[in-house]
Amino acid sequence: MTIAAKDSMLMIVDYQERLLPAMHDCEALSERSRILIEGLAILDVPMIITQQYTKGLGMSVPFVFAAAGTDVYMDKTEFSAMRNQQIAQTVSSFNKKSVIVCGIEAHICVLQTCLDLKEQGFSPILVLDCIGSRKRSEKEMTVIRAQQEGITVTSAESLLFELLGEAGGEAFKQISKLIK
Repeated sequence: MTIAAKDSMLMIVDYQERLLPAMHDCEALSERSRILIEGLAILDVPMIITQQYTKGLGMSVPFVFAAAGTDVYMDKTEFSAMRNQQIAQTVSSFNKKSVIVCGIEAHICVLQTCLDLKEQGFSPILVLDCIGSRKRSEKEMTVIRAQQEGITVTSAESLLFELLGEAGGEAFKQISKLIK
């Protein structure tokens, strides 16, 4: 299945100020996630930012809002974003087949969101270098489980160039500059 920008949206899951610093290799995770979000913004892919219990875990880190070009987020207490009625309705309202998913923690909120997206008829796309857990082994388990469930796994760079489809044009120039 080829992923097309016109059929896709992004769900940015819980990159919150009290969670992100505890993630394994959080600097690399943050940088790859910033590139993904900025690249998808260049391609006009719609986005949703979720936050898990904002009162307790804080706001999303600043790079998320800056890269997405918005300060709008959706609060949740459910681990799966798709079990939150408001978020599920918003995802459906975009009328997109593919839901690109990045965020933390991979083995809890990210995985459960992907499983529920698949169950609800969407095609979740899990971006491997843009998901994180406190332990490397938890992230590795997430990828195995996702693949067992038929969820597409890719990388930020691979996905951005797949969505571009060809070299040339302003979007290609901007995304190439982001990647380098």
